[in-house]
Amino acid sequence: MAGPGPSSAFRFVLILGFVNLFADITYEGGAALNGQFLGSLGATAAAISVIAGLGECLGYAVRSVSGYVADRTGRHWPVTFVGYTINLLAVPAMAVAPNWQAAAALILAERVGRGIRKPTIEAMLSYTTGKHGRGWVYAVNTALDETGATIGPLLMALVLYLRGSERLGFALLLASSAAALSVLAAARTGYPLPAALEKDGAATARAGGFTAAYWIYMLAGALFAAGLTSFELIAYHLSGTGAVAGPVVPVLLALATAGGVAASLVFGRLYDRIGIAVVVAAVCASAAFSPLVFLGGSRAIVAGMFLWGIGYATQDTLIKALIAGVLPEGRRGTAFGLFYIGYGAGWLAGSIIMGLLYGHSRSGLAAFAAGAQLASVPLFLLAAHKASNSAAARPSRAL
Repeated sequence: MAGPGPSSAFRFVLILGFVNLFADITYEGGAALNGQFLGSLGATAAAISVIAGLGECLGYAVRSVSGYVADRTGRHWPVTFVGYTINLLAVPAMAVAPNWQAAAALILAERVGRGIRKPTIEAMLSYTTGKHGRGWVYAVNTALDETGATIGPLLMALVLYLRGSERLGFALLLASSAAALSVLAAARTGYPLPAALEKDGAATARAGGFTAAYWIYMLAGALFAAGLTSFELIAYHLSGTGAVAGPVVPVLLALATAGGVAASLVFGRLYDRIGIAVVVAAVCASAAFSPLVFLGGSRAIVAGMFLWGIGYATQDTLIKALIAGVLPEGRRGTAFGLFYIGYGAGWLAGSIIMGLLYGHSRSGLAAFAAGAQLASVPLFLLAAHKASNSAAARPSRAL
């Protein structure tokens, strides 16, 4: 009996992409306000950076748990619903946060919820990559994701421009949260068993276990993450120094994510054709953002934010495609979740270092961020080489 065809698999990619579009309107819209909102409640730059880094670290750490649970129980959809519900309801709840500590707790909850559902979504999408290519599947999903990440900050910029408060902006995001959960329910109804989408297509997960390439990719990802500055710290810097007007800060986030949409689609196609070379180019471009944003004038900041968007496109498209190429069969959710423990640890370490450096040396902060990302390049190349050798060796072992 033939399995679902390529068109059915691609519809699944698009539906999950629209779930993420509405979800990103919510939490990226909230992210555009978090830094300023925490600052207005009395949080310091160091506290804001640590909150952002801790949130990312917790969000990445919990992925290993949720991925393992989903793999062991086969209940990918329930785990996904739990994650999205926490992720999406924590943001509008910011509207009633009484102090910065409560707001920080909600930011952490939002990141944890996102972490719970991330490996299950990425594992389910991996069943479509044999028919459509790893780069293209994650690129399309990321492009829709980043479209929402563009719309959300623009809506929040409009709220601020019309003299609305951050609290009003957070409250309005409840509408996009409801839309995301509704589309997710439709996805569950239409595709109760996403694994069936891989039938009659090329298998994605071919590794017998966790290979050397997988672990080296994890280390490379941790270094890359250490230099990928959170927008909360960038927003605090831009608003605190007066480099740009307050309502313009969310607009810069929107411009960066809009650039990320285009970059994701281009990178995804190029990755399926030329492989690791596009990852190296993207990492080098991303590494140039920090000097422009933290040391430059208004024009340099705009250019730097576009490069920052390329960094997020690298994270959300290319790194996922790399990991999808070294997945062990039967442990896809676990593999994605475990990878993000290392990635999140790198993010937390980098956030702490940059938060402390900000008050002492912004040039030191910029040098650290750029250096950490550039240090990941040789490791990405080494991992790709090992993955290629492993793939070439597999047919001979099968004979």
